[in-house]
Amino acid sequence: MKVFTISQASQYCNVAQETLLKWIDEGHIPAEKTVGGHRGIKQEDLDSFLKQHNMPLPEQSVQDARKKILVVDDDKIVVETIVQALEEDEHGYELISAADGFEAQSQIQHFKPDLLLLDIMMPDINGYEVCKQIKSAPETRHIKIIVLSAYLDDENYKKMKEYGADACFSKPLPLPELKGQVAKLLE
Repeated sequence: MKVFTISQASQYCNVAQETLLKWIDEGHIPAEKTVGGHRGIKQEDLDSFLKQHNMPLPEQSVQDARKKILVVDDDKIVVETIVQALEEDEHGYELISAADGFEAQSQIQHFKPDLLLLDIMMPDINGYEVCKQIKSAPETRHIKIIVLSAYLDDENYKKMKEYGADACFSKPLPLPELKGQVAKLLE
């Protein structure tokens, strides 16, 4: 079952976000609240609403064309901030998160992300090791990796680039630059 954010659902229905929010608020389309306080709308509910009101259904699902991003950081506030910033973006990314390297490895196998936002310092497997594993495996080496670190000195930067990181950012994150780099890597 496909679930859209407000931005993705408005693109799917080809209406302004304000219009979609009005439909939700008036009870025409059901929406679930996510843990982060965002709304999720099931594709089947959108399709049903569009059919009921004789509006055209999209030829191809927005979900199918969406780029997938995995955010890996043990700091929940950092994860929420990044997810919220990227969900607001007009690109309609599909986002999930992992709290550590082990969970990240599992998510990479199942979710098959196009891009990874990866913290260096995590419990268990650190970001260096995760980056090295991804870039050395033929089935995952295409995944773009943006490294995030509160300790990004010249040595760490050089090490991450050697391991295959496509870009590196220091914390606190400059969100506009991060969003720009994500869009550039996913072109």
